[in-house]
Amino acid sequence: MNTKNIACIGSGNMGRALMKGATSILPPGNIGFSDADISKAEVLAKELGAKVYSSNYDAVKEADFVFLAVKPQVLGTVLEEIAPALRMRVESKSPAILVSMAAGWTIKKIQILLDVGSVAKLIGPDWSEVNPTLTKAVPVVRIMPNTPALISQGVIAMAASSEVPEETLAMLEKILGAAGIVDRLDESYMDAVTGLSGSGPAFVYLFIEALADGGVQAGLPRDKALRYATQTVLGAAAMVKETGKHPGELKDMVTSPGGTTIAGVAALENGAFRGTVINAVDAAYNRSKKLG
Repeated sequence: MNTKNIACIGSGNMGRALMKGATSILPPGNIGFSDADISKAEVLAKELGAKVYSSNYDAVKEADFVFLAVKPQVLGTVLEEIAPALRMRVESKSPAILVSMAAGWTIKKIQILLDVGSVAKLIGPDWSEVNPTLTKAVPVVRIMPNTPALISQGVIAMAASSEVPEETLAMLEKILGAAGIVDRLDESYMDAVTGLSGSGPAFVYLFIEALADGGVQAGLPRDKALRYATQTVLGAAAMVKETGKHPGELKDMVTSPGGTTIAGVAALENGAFRGTVINAVDAAYNRSKKLG
């Protein structure tokens, strides 16, 4: 494991979160960053004790795992830039494993673009109907992490192309596991994962903020309201996880007949709380599909 190298293209929050976890598995010197803004890569590399690659191309030439921590809107440009190095690695029978976390970008689309290069621009919305013979396809792993990975409490869904050996996938799973739980699943579910756990932290933060605001309205000082709201959400989530009980059953344990909690639950239902949350996940899911 200590002989493996990771290159992370992009040094934003998610790249930082996953590479911070990776430093507990690999020596920091085995990890490197490249970024369009080289100063950002330098700052993060210094923080983690990692190195900086002079270019994305150089990063791909040296790394065993290449993480693409860039926005979906710029992924195509980055892939075209690194495609020659990736194909060279495949031809030399020492392929780099490409790890993409871009919402909406399927493994197939990534492999097609890497294989046909700029021709992919001509495919447009009908790219999925193109089926080139990928006899030497670049091995690709698609992941969807979320921001709690920054504190090693993330959810990381993972799917891989057939070119990725099981022992390599297990190694990657161990590296990612330092940032949270890793769950393998069929790639067809990845957009749904994006809508739920990928976007979900933002929805939870809104709920915590609203819960605290309710406490302030009821007369609590702001700092105490936020503290109580945060711990309440943390504790409730732990109850679901540790007891294995359905959330509805746990809710019923709190809601006494004619009590305070059922009054609050009724207010939430009157405001279409559950339907609104479902719609939020669905909206994020559909947006993920469009990004691809």
